[in-house]
Amino acid sequence: MLLSLSIEVTGRTRFCIEPKDKIKSIPTVGGTKDWDLDLIQSLKPDLIILDKDENPKFMSEGHSIPFVATHVHNIQTCIEGIAVISDAIGKQDTVARGKFDSVLKRWGKIASSPPKDLKSTRWLTLPGLIEWVNTPKQEIESIYYVIWKNPWMVATKETFIGDVARMVGLPLSNSATTVHYPEIDLSLLDPKSTLLLFSSEPYPFHKKVSELKSLPFASAIVDGQAFSWFGTHALGFLETNV
Repeated sequence: MLLSLSIEVTGRTRFCIEPKDKIKSIPTVGGTKDWDLDLIQSLKPDLIILDKDENPKFMSEGHSIPFVATHVHNIQTCIEGIAVISDAIGKQDTVARGKFDSVLKRWGKIASSPPKDLKSTRWLTLPGLIEWVNTPKQEIESIYYVIWKNPWMVATKETFIGDVARMVGLPLSNSATTVHYPEIDLSLLDPKSTLLLFSSEPYPFHKKVSELKSLPFASAIVDGQAFSWFGTHALGFLETNV
């Protein structure tokens, strides 16, 4: 999101892979949890953007580098997180604040819109579709968004992914757990009425289509960035599909 708003980024995690033409010159400082703190300090950032779930250790250690922390688990908290980042960066950069304000207005419009009702056209216009693995043959009653294999793991409706899916007309099935990304036993699901949405990330399901075809479920590969990148990626996806 920051690069799309022309904000200078001095370091990134290895998971920050877009836009490819702009990230090549930006040093990688590690993953979301295994940072190279010495490298980060050498880059002399004005601000570090953290996630409360991923970075509690850094937040509690009293480092001198200024930081803000977001906790995004639905569209409303996405808006709140962007506002926090805007406040931190906009204190010294009024141009940047104006750009953030524009993004926040667009998110506000999405938040006030009713979820899309795909009804009978759902399978003809599946939002975020990369490719079908097995097209639905019967009425679908349950939808699961699969993020990992060995073990199988899904995103629940209480996540940002789940909220985005709800807005584009793909409400995820109820989960009997408070865990946002639980393991799931596929053998307990009804093959006739279940749709599995395999995310293109973090697990590369798009490279495993031939294996997935053997599963007895209707299923598709969907764009993981569109459903889970809560900056401008998901915003553009929602503006197109809501």
